Amino acid sequence: MAKKQASFEERLMELEGLVKKMEGGSLPLSEALSAYEEGMKLSRQLTEELSGAEKRMLELSGGQLAPMEDAP
Repeated sequence: MAKKQASFEERLMELEGLVKKMEGGSLPLSEALSAYEEGMKLSRQLTEELSGAEKRMLELSGGQLAPMEDAP
């Protein structure tokens, strides 16, 4: 059975967790390298997904995105 891919938000939270671990400075080198590698993989996936969403929004809006207004 295929494993369900985590949502964008779940992968972002995972990336944030990896960054916190690495910033803590207590990981052994091998674990830090593994965390870095996984973080880079997640970063690429998230960037690609955001780019795809932006492209889709441009398509839907006729090529022009209006700036979002500040929330009240």
